[in-house]
Amino acid sequence: MEKFKKIAVLTSGGDAPGMNAAIRAVVRAGIANKLKVMGVLRGYKGLISNDFIKLESTDVSKIIQTGGTILGTARSPEFREPEGRVKAYENLKKNQIDGLIVIGGDGSFAGASLLSREHNFPVIGIPGTIDNDLFGTDYTIGYDTALNNVVDAVDKIRDTATSHNRVFFIEVMGREAGFIALRSGIACGAEAILIPEISGQTDKLKEFLATRGKTRKSSIILVAEGKKESSTFDIAKIVEKEFPEMDVRVSILGHIQRGGSPTAYDRVTASRLGVAAVDALLNDQRSIMVGIADNDITHVPLNKTVKLHKKVNEHLLEIIDLLI
Repeated sequence: MEKFKKIAVLTSGGDAPGMNAAIRAVVRAGIANKLKVMGVLRGYKGLISNDFIKLESTDVSKIIQTGGTILGTARSPEFREPEGRVKAYENLKKNQIDGLIVIGGDGSFAGASLLSREHNFPVIGIPGTIDNDLFGTDYTIGYDTALNNVVDAVDKIRDTATSHNRVFFIEVMGREAGFIALRSGIACGAEAILIPEISGQTDKLKEFLATRGKTRKSSIILVAEGKKESSTFDIAKIVEKEFPEMDVRVSILGHIQRGGSPTAYDRVTASRLGVAAVDALLNDQRSIMVGIADNDITHVPLNKTVKLHKKVNEHLLEIIDLLI
C-alpha cells in the first residue's frame, strides 16, 4: 500500500452510461486512501500524448447522473503498436503514476493487458460497455441503461405498429453479441428476437410469420446488429418478398441506446466497481478486471476477458420460445 501514491484513470472504447459514476468512485476512493488521482483525457490517445489532468473530489461532483464520460474517449491506432505503448508507459512514469485504471470493453482490455504485461505495470480494468459481452462479469456498466433505452423506444414504436398493423424490424446494438436484443426483447414482448449466437433464425421467423404471425397483424422483431446470416434490411426484404400482404418497416435505434442518464442499477454497479478497482490496486493486483458475479465483486485476468467468449443465458432462450 505504501508504494502507491498516485493513480490514473481513463475511459476507452464506446461511451457507456455510468462511466462517470465509475470515475467518481475511483477518484473519491483514491482520495479516501490518501492517493493522488489523475485523469487521462481521450483514452489511450491521451495516454500517448501525455494529456493528464489532476482530479479532486469537487471535480467529480454532480456527474453521477450524467451519461457519456467527462474524460472523453477516442480511437488510438498508435496504441495498438508496441512503440505506442512504450510512449504511454513513459508518460505514466513521467507523471509518477503507480497504477492505471481502465474503464472500457474488450478492445480496451486487450490494450490494457498488453501494456501491463510488456511493462510490468499495474493495470485494473472496469467493465464499461453497453454490449455486456465481457467474459467474467454478469453485468457491464451501461448495459442496464441501454436495455431501458431500447424498451422505451420499442414501446413507442409498438404504438404505431399496432395502429397500422405493421411488422417492425428494430435493430439494436451488440456487434457480435445479442445480449441487448435478448433481454430487451423479452422485456418489451417482442414477437421474435434474432441474435448472432443462434443460427437458422431467419427460417424460423418465416415459419412464425406464416402461422401465428398472420393472426397477430402487427409484430415487433428485434435484431442484433451483428446478425451473421444477413443484415436487418436483408431480412426485412426477404419477409416483404415472401409475405407481400405484410406492411414491413425497419427502424435502426443506433446511438440513442448509449445516451441518457444512467439507471440506478448502473450508478450503483459503477460505484461498486470503481471502489473495487482502487482496492485491487492497493492489494497489489495487476492485469485484472473487477467484475460482478452473483452480485459479488470478482477478479478476472484481463487476458481471459478478451480471449474467452461469454455465452448467452440458455434459460432466457427457453423463455423466448415459451412466451412468443
